[in-house]
Amino acid sequence: MPPPVIYYVRHGLTQWNVEQRLQGRKDIPLNDQGRAQALHCGEILRQLLDRNAADPASLVYVSSPLIRARETMELMRPALGLDPSRYEIEGRLAEISFGEWEGLTYGEILARDKALLNERERDKWEFLPPRGESYAQLTRLVEAWYVRQNANTVVAAHAGTARALIAHLAIVPPEEAPHYPIDQGVVYVFAEDKIARYA
Repeated sequence: MPPPVIYYVRHGLTQWNVEQRLQGRKDIPLNDQGRAQALHCGEILRQLLDRNAADPASLVYVSSPLIRARETMELMRPALGLDPSRYEIEGRLAEISFGEWEGLTYGEILARDKALLNERERDKWEFLPPRGESYAQLTRLVEAWYVRQNANTVVAAHAGTARALIAHLAIVPPEEAPHYPIDQGVVYVFAEDKIARYA
């Protein structure tokens, strides 16, 4: 039996995305553009499920607990004819923690922690920000969630958790996964060991 298909949506844009601040576990809401991206993803999902002759009500829907992901899920579901509020929350899909760096821009981190930033650029997979989390650690959490899935699932979460899933599924080697581009306003479809992008 093939593994379930995962329809994966990174949350829409936030003001911190615009300002290029590391968000991590900080609970930042969507901005107007982010809400429009979420609505667009709902339409993409509707078209994908129609094409696959899949009943939207037959899928599982799960979101990171962070508000930017929950808002994204709640804005997508009406396009599928579903109640915005009826979905699961999964803590293991929360964004990677950047610890003390959350809220800072790259320039601010460079001024404060240049040596650590250089260390991160050498090995993003294993690097631990001060009081933060590595991609290797996050991938173990995402893997523990994924291996229990037995139905096709729509996920609203984050770039970091998408990269962790990419690493777990060996779509690219672990050391390449932290650099994999994950865009907003896009639906990624994980089917077995492949990923497809729909915008």
